[in-house]
Amino acid sequence: MKKNDNYIIQNNYDFHISDKKKDLLISTIQLAAKIIYRDIKNNNILQSLNINKYNIHNELQTSIDIHSNQIFKSVFKNYKEIAAFLSEEEKDYFIFNEEQAKNGNFIILLDPLDGSSNIDSNITVGSIFSVYKRVTKKGNFITNIDFLQPGNKQILAGYIIYSHSLILVYTFGDGVYSYTYEPTLGIFYLTHTKIMFPNSRYTYSINEGHWNKFPFGIKEYIKYCQKFDLPTKRPYTSRYTGTLVADFHRNLLCGGIYIYPNTTDFPQGKLRLLYECNPLSFIAEQAGGKASNGISRILNINPISLHQKTPLFIGNQSLVIEAEKFYNIY
Repeated sequence: MKKNDNYIIQNNYDFHISDKKKDLLISTIQLAAKIIYRDIKNNNILQSLNINKYNIHNELQTSIDIHSNQIFKSVFKNYKEIAAFLSEEEKDYFIFNEEQAKNGNFIILLDPLDGSSNIDSNITVGSIFSVYKRVTKKGNFITNIDFLQPGNKQILAGYIIYSHSLILVYTFGDGVYSYTYEPTLGIFYLTHTKIMFPNSRYTYSINEGHWNKFPFGIKEYIKYCQKFDLPTKRPYTSRYTGTLVADFHRNLLCGGIYIYPNTTDFPQGKLRLLYECNPLSFIAEQAGGKASNGISRILNINPISLHQKTPLFIGNQSLVIEAEKFYNIY
């Protein structure tokens, strides 16, 4: 196994970012991950999960959502290259201070704690992050333009899994790498290199409880997945936890497709483009997979708002193409 910081330095990807800056970006994210993981395991912040507070998306916001968001804020503030960040938990992007806003090179977008409603059931939760270079000229304040970049402009994307182990998965655009935290030494070790979606197992991940709200094509695709047909390896296995990163991570390692389509409740989709769909789509494509909104490539979508939503079809390339056909025919 290789220690995380050494591995970054040994692999100088061509993104015009110095090894030191790459290492500091990852180290900053690692620090936040360690703190959140510690607090989840120690049960220090789970005392008020039943608070009746809602975030800007009208979703229940628990104390751990707020805490995780604050942890990321605190660690990002101490890295001067980060000009600003956008969180699922806040309406607007956050500027730490004038100096960073004018001279920082990077912006970070994130979902601080994906699947937080699952945590009191001890189900896996996670964080999702995305990093871009600023587009406004240095010396000027960061603006919305810096955040409203298509996903194909990402320089780094990844996610963190908080479960029985702490796992960090990311890509700089030259393959997908996974690291596992060794708590006694406080170090992340490289455990998977150049991850690719396998084609040996087929799983579909979708919340079938929303069946009556799905488009007709999605209903037909689910029926297709469940039908016995030996040549196409059906029926497919169904797995869904309600934590996006957990379902995506399993499908990445084992093979499968995750779908969150538009529904009657959410005609534009429910997942956020900038800090959920874009980073996972970058990872999926780097792993030989595919990600779309059912019609178009996720990474080619030009965002028009900070918390824009979209349907998501993501996973093995063949499975996504298969699902798209049903979605578009019916």
